[in-house]
Amino acid sequence: MDQGADWIAFEHPLSERIRFLLRLEFLFAQYQHQCIDTSAWGLRSSLHTLLDILSVMGRSDLRTELLKEIFEQHSTLTRLSKRPDVNPERLNEVLKELGGVAAELQGMGSSHPAMVLRENEFLFAVLNRSSIPGGACGFDLPAYHRWLARPQADTQRDLQSWFASLRPLEHAIGLYLRLLRDSTQPTSHTAEGGVFLHVPQASYQLVRVMVPASADVYPEISAGKYRVSIRFMRLGDVNTRNVQAGGSIDFRLQCCLLSNH
Repeated sequence: MDQGADWIAFEHPLSERIRFLLRLEFLFAQYQHQCIDTSAWGLRSSLHTLLDILSVMGRSDLRTELLKEIFEQHSTLTRLSKRPDVNPERLNEVLKELGGVAAELQGMGSSHPAMVLRENEFLFAVLNRSSIPGGACGFDLPAYHRWLARPQADTQRDLQSWFASLRPLEHAIGLYLRLLRDSTQPTSHTAEGGVFLHVPQASYQLVRVMVPASADVYPEISAGKYRVSIRFMRLGDVNTRNVQAGGSIDFRLQCCLLSNH
């Protein structure tokens, strides 16, 4: 979910691939935010999020999949350069970004980033204990407790070393999802009685519903290949059961799709 000054964007992926990328994008953003906090608690949060990223990746050949997507988008956008209605400066900027991300991915080598979990005894121990509520206490993991007390320069160096192999993937995922979100402009709609049904003109990969920040509602989105169903719920008191919003709810809708899909 993205937030802005005037609108709150709620996203609903239409494929496992996009769901996977959105989950990783969320974890990368969380990691970058937590790295600002260099206290022992901040270090814990940063390392546990890093381990979450590696765990979510599992054995997926994400590098190869992203390279394929990046090359396809580069090829598609290159063909657009011949159209008179395209901004050449903006297009060249995006093509340059795609080329840079592709070079980063190609420079990663064939080793899977999650291999560090199997090869690093320290990280593997923290990962195993982290699945237990409170399992990473100092008395459970004295080595972890000692690492957290090391000088900031040392712990930051370790974090940066472990994250280095993930940075090209972070850049590629961020660019791909940005292009996906920018693939279509939002359209304005009104949900009468808090319900809205939309039949798109083509298949799509991601549904985005933008709600005014001033409206205390959120959408429950159900989407398939041929239609999007949205029911707005009123948040109200979070200690009580939410109810469907009545009246007219103004919102914006995007059904996003990148070419070659």
